[in-house]
Formats: sequence, C-alpha cells, structure tokens
Amino acid sequence: MATSSFFVVLAATAFLCNAAPLDHKSHGETDSKCPLMVKVLDAVTGIPAGKVAIKIHRQAQDKSWQLIASSVTDDTGEVHDLIPEADFTKGMYKVELDTKSYWKPMGVSPFHEVAEVVFQANNAGHRHYTLAVLLSPFSYTTTAVVSKVHE
Repeated sequence: MATSSFFVVLAATAFLCNAAPLDHKSHGETDSKCPLMVKVLDAVTGIPAGKVAIKIHRQAQDKSWQLIASSVTDDTGEVHDLIPEADFTKGMYKVELDTKSYWKPMGVSPFHEVAEVVFQANNAGHRHYTLAVLLSPFSYTTTAVVSKVHE
C-alpha cells in the first residue's frame, strides 16, 4: 500500500513539475514579474483543479497573518500574478487553498476545509516560487520549484 501511494505521489509530482508550458500570453510576457505561481491538480480526476479559491498571507512582525492577495485557479488549475514583484519581500508566507468549497459542488465532504502551505521566501536572495498542490478529499501533497529571477 505504501509503495503504491508513493508511486502515485511521485507520478503526480512529476506531472505538476514537468508539464509543458501553457499558452499564458499574459504570464509569458510578465514572467520576470511573477514571483509566486500556484498550480493545483485534482488527484481524484487527474485533471487540473479549476475554481479553487486561494489566499496569500504574509506574517507580520507580531506573528499575525496579514492577507495580501487572493484569487481563484483558472481552468488549467493555475494562478499567476498573485503578488507584484516589489511586494514579494523576504519573510514567512502562507498559501491557503479553500478545499471545502472546491469539493462541495461534487457532493464530497472533505476531511480538511483548507489546505495550508507555510514557507520562508527570499531568505537566500530573491527567488521565484512555483507551488504545486496535489489535492484529494482526504489529503494533499505539495512541492515547490524555487528558481532564481530571470535576467
């Protein structure tokens, strides 16, 4: 069982990380200004998860979370241009995906209402982040591709 689960996660991660570039004219034109991108794949159907509400928070000095951006994944399961380059400063970030609202129209009652990914950004110099999320009603898996800014 554990071996099967491992291979499913491995295959999904490979899919999310190595998918062919899509025709996002606006993203292609502003790639150097897109410091955070999120991709979501529905593990049940094996297709991109469109219409997943996403919120981005940054941790303040007092350790509280401040909402800085929100959006919804498109039909390709992606969200681009979540935060402007100048606003994506060094710090702790939280990406929150509204999983309950995603599964509800399908008649599924998920175990978790939200999936959260908390990470430190730009602590080793300015970088761009692609966060890939594999979503199912009872679990979620994430991976990140961190790259240097395009020159």
